[in-house]
Amino acid sequence: MEKRNISGILFSALIATCAYFLGKNFPVIGGPVFGILFGIILNNFKRPESFESGIKFTSKKILQFAVILLGFGLNLSEIIVVGKSSLLIILSTISTALIISFATAKILKIDSDVATLIGVGSSICGGSAIAATAPVINAKDEDIATSISVIFLFNIIAALIFPTLGVKLGMTHTGFGMWAGTAINDTSSVVAASGTWSTMFNDDTALNYATIVKLTRTLAIIPITLGLGIIKSKENAEKVSVLKSFPTFILFFLLASIFTTVLPLPASFLSTMKFLSKFFIIMAMSAIGLNTDLKKLISQGGKAIVEGALCWIGIIFVSLAMQNLLGIW
Repeated sequence: MEKRNISGILFSALIATCAYFLGKNFPVIGGPVFGILFGIILNNFKRPESFESGIKFTSKKILQFAVILLGFGLNLSEIIVVGKSSLLIILSTISTALIISFATAKILKIDSDVATLIGVGSSICGGSAIAATAPVINAKDEDIATSISVIFLFNIIAALIFPTLGVKLGMTHTGFGMWAGTAINDTSSVVAASGTWSTMFNDDTALNYATIVKLTRTLAIIPITLGLGIIKSKENAEKVSVLKSFPTFILFFLLASIFTTVLPLPASFLSTMKFLSKFFIIMAMSAIGLNTDLKKLISQGGKAIVEGALCWIGIIFVSLAMQNLLGIW
């Protein structure tokens, strides 16, 4: 790490520390959203020029490193077991969100990078998918902030209304876990909604099932980012090769999940990696906030919210329809 980056990295880490503790107390909002908000607020104040290179490094490189560490939270053997029953629903909801995202972007003339980030955020795993996709498509910080904000909005709504809707629909514990795991964007909100359900019925089935289904969705990061890397290469008129187009940090993400599956890694090590992954994502989001113009964010927000709403509604109904068809509900 270059010396010129240290001050900006430390500044981002300081913001992230405050955001992390607030996120612990308000998990429905979460540390990454607090990080972006703090960054945007502080961006209105003058800061030393020496901070800039470190802030940029944090928003790009530390973001990629955070995604790599996410892999240590994926045990592929557990995912394969649950994935057998959830794979068809997961593929259906992912396809629905991506198709809606593409169509909405064309109709409303939404910036392609914003549309892509909202599409993958809605369909795969919220902020983590956005974090993985942004470096691949070279998304601007404003675009990342916009997409994270949209995903956050529908995370809050889902966490608040899903348990009540699930009761009214007469869902089973497994059915609700499947619905929460496939139709809520971000892991924290999946846990919040399914945790509320489990508390209501004093049964952890929904919580455990929703969490593993959500982790199964996370694996879709790999083919999606690979495909986007190839598309980006074509757009830039580069000679396309799978090796060149494959985002290297996604390869390390996959390797980390393989290590977690096949090696007897200590629980303390895995919990440390999980903490660092979350904290580095908050750091990166804080740095992104520090480079985000609030006026631009607001001006882009309307159409982006419409896209996010359509993606989310589409996923909700497709998930319910598929569960009903497969007899899981």
